[in-house]
Amino acid sequence: MLNKLKEISDRYQELERLISDPAVITNQRRYAELMKERGRLSKIALRTEELNRVRRQKSETETILNEAGTDQEFVKMAREELAGLQGKEVQLLNELEEMLLTDTAENQRNVIIEIRAGTGGNEAALFASDIFKMYLKYAEKKGWKVSLMDSSPTNLGGFKEIIFSVEGDDVYKYLRFESGGHRVQRVPDTEASGRIHTSACTVAVLAEPEEIELEIKPEDLEITACRSSGPGGQHVNKTSSAIRIVHKPSGLAVECQTERSQIRNRELAMKLLRTRLYEQMASETKKERDQARKTQIGSGDRSEKIRTYNFPQNRVTDHRINFSVHNLANILAGQIDEIIGPLLKADKEIKLKNLSLVKSGSKSV
Repeated sequence: MLNKLKEISDRYQELERLISDPAVITNQRRYAELMKERGRLSKIALRTEELNRVRRQKSETETILNEAGTDQEFVKMAREELAGLQGKEVQLLNELEEMLLTDTAENQRNVIIEIRAGTGGNEAALFASDIFKMYLKYAEKKGWKVSLMDSSPTNLGGFKEIIFSVEGDDVYKYLRFESGGHRVQRVPDTEASGRIHTSACTVAVLAEPEEIELEIKPEDLEITACRSSGPGGQHVNKTSSAIRIVHKPSGLAVECQTERSQIRNRELAMKLLRTRLYEQMASETKKERDQARKTQIGSGDRSEKIRTYNFPQNRVTDHRINFSVHNLANILAGQIDEIIGPLLKADKEIKLKNLSLVKSGSKSV
């Protein structure tokens, strides 16, 4: 870990020099890349500086203690100071270990979430709506911004599909384990006999790339404006505000019709296209990540059932870590940190275990 901290500190110092270079400042793309990297590394680099300062003070205090002689009062003061510095050192090491495991560039990304109704007909569509509202309320609690990108509502108030973006601090860190199949067991309002139905929806959480990470050429795009579909209304029926974009090299196509402004719909459609294209281009990396995750807390594939919401038992169970809570109403009201917290803890424990295995393996070589 100490070697990794030194690498980060050295890189941070290098970035400090680079962003002061006039040649870099005039290159806006390069400057933006370096500033983003500097921002990501700054917390760890500054905390490492504090650790080094504490260690120097500890070394100086140990030297003073060794040379203190028989002055018992002085020895007592030096030992108290040394104990305080040792405690601070342990605290900083624990904090830095946490940062190395969690403060990654990916965790700080914004996300696009796609929710699709699965088996269960209208009840599945209603459940998809419940899951969307759960994330919406969670985002409100976190102070995140949610933007609706596309949706296919049903007559009963559910969604066959709904796509939205979430922007804010550490969005992907907290939502990355939500990908997969979500299952509900409850008595639908339309069920006269009181029989419990099981239905499902799938959730995909896609980390949004930065514009500087992916260049899309204008000539590779086919952009079409059309009238919005859906319920009636003067604006919906008479204004060509909906946008469809096709990326010709990949064949990927996206649509957006949630906003009244054609310009805004185009911005949202481009964001969705960029995210899906980034996922496609990084497919090999994603496969490796998913394969690694299968040995951790689940693959994140939509086909994998990750969670069950059982209304009769007032229970929500995350099957990846075999963890249950018995306050379903609170969970659907957006209090999902009760589940996300244990998921993050389990992921950290596995990463620490893997880190220990790497260390022990390197010693035996």
